[in-house]
Amino acid sequence: MRFIDRIKSLFARGGAKIGMVESLQTILDHPKINGDKLEYARINRSLMYYEGNYPKIKFKSSNGHAREREYSTINMMKKVANQYATVVFNEECEITVDGAASEFIEEVFEHNDFKKNFSKYLEPMFALGGLACRPYLDQNTNQIEFSWALADAFYPLQSNSNNISECAIPFTTTRTEGKKTLYYTLLEFHEWENGQYIVRNELYRSEREEVVGVRVPLSELYEDLEEETPFNNLSRPIFAYLKPSGFNNINPYSPLGLGVCDNSRHTLDRINRTYDEFDQEISKGKRRVAISEMLLKTRYDQDGRVKQFFDEDEDIFQLIPGANMDDHTIHDLTSDIRTSEYVAAINYHLKTLEMETALSAGTFTFDSNGVRSTKTATEVVSENSQTYQTRGMQITEVEKFIKELVVSVCELAKALNVYNGPIPEYDEIGVDFNDGAFQDSEAQLNFYLKLRALGYPIEKIYEKVLQLPEKEALALAASGLRQQADQTTGIFNRAGLPEELE
Repeated sequence: MRFIDRIKSLFARGGAKIGMVESLQTILDHPKINGDKLEYARINRSLMYYEGNYPKIKFKSSNGHAREREYSTINMMKKVANQYATVVFNEECEITVDGAASEFIEEVFEHNDFKKNFSKYLEPMFALGGLACRPYLDQNTNQIEFSWALADAFYPLQSNSNNISECAIPFTTTRTEGKKTLYYTLLEFHEWENGQYIVRNELYRSEREEVVGVRVPLSELYEDLEEETPFNNLSRPIFAYLKPSGFNNINPYSPLGLGVCDNSRHTLDRINRTYDEFDQEISKGKRRVAISEMLLKTRYDQDGRVKQFFDEDEDIFQLIPGANMDDHTIHDLTSDIRTSEYVAAINYHLKTLEMETALSAGTFTFDSNGVRSTKTATEVVSENSQTYQTRGMQITEVEKFIKELVVSVCELAKALNVYNGPIPEYDEIGVDFNDGAFQDSEAQLNFYLKLRALGYPIEKIYEKVLQLPEKEALALAASGLRQQADQTTGIFNRAGLPEELE
């Protein structure tokens, strides 16, 4: 860090103590960020459920002493989010772009291992209600990289009913100086001013993890980072934001999305409470036998007093004191564990959870092996189930997110002279989710074959069946590549081609 910046940093930290310079307790205290604190409290609570990070159970023992123990839970927030992520997206998805951008986008997405990372981040996105992806240029490699931000690290600044056009994204870093651990927060603001897109950076430093701290020069941690970087000729923000399909009924005026279990917390609590009681009944339901003290072994201690004792390896007997010489009573105190009742109760709550999260009945079942998903992909589609309908709604959002990310990557790369081709239009970007078991391929092909007999354009069939962008479908039809089409769809042949393509 330069000497002048070190002096500025010292004055900043001193000035913050008397209110002269900007100091933040939380990110929401920043004057540019007017986010609802209740919304982020909701997100943080969802994160607690998703992590399975519950407080310990406090209780009083039979002796009246205050005690605490671990809370036995089933992490259904994670299971539901995983179910959504599994049926919505897989790594077989194909992303195609018409024209010169095709090779560039393929290279960028391959370099960032987009499919694998997106599959990984989809689960917490469904759990917390949001996910942002921000492309940026790595100065060392001169390549476009992806940075991901979950719902708890994304702050909208400007939005409308359709999208979020401005935001702030925090990045946290720690550094050790002597015996001190310093916590740095870089706030990256994405804003529009008079048609120009500007990225601004602010750095904050704190000695406490829970406090954002005082603003310090960027050079204290980032030597080459500019405070302000303008971009021209952008049509959209340099980030893409994804949220689950559906309306935020908890805060109707918030641009943030809801996690898929945010309306099901009472049900999640009931499942956990029932499971915890079941676990306690099992742990305390071991065999116990009450016996007369006359049945115990005796020995004399060093003072000559009689001392009765159990074998050291024995833990099932409970002593009944005060018995007479002839009392040889043995009472079995063991009670039956109410396994069937608890299993039935948990399954009842699971059915409620399926209904509340728009999943098919029978998606989850609790038995001796724990909670299992009982629906195969084939069953999901063959029954035209609730899960399949829900999946269709989510896919629309995911497809929009991927297309927006493709455009943002191309516009950023062109602005930084990494890419010189045209910017693709949305209808030039194809996203084939490779539904596999989620589609009845035979029924789909028969449907389009009947349309072809009625005069439906062959290029439109290519576009639908092969999930190609419009221009690529037209090119395929015009090129007369019948063999490729035959191998892919299995239904087209020379006799089925229109005369103009012969």
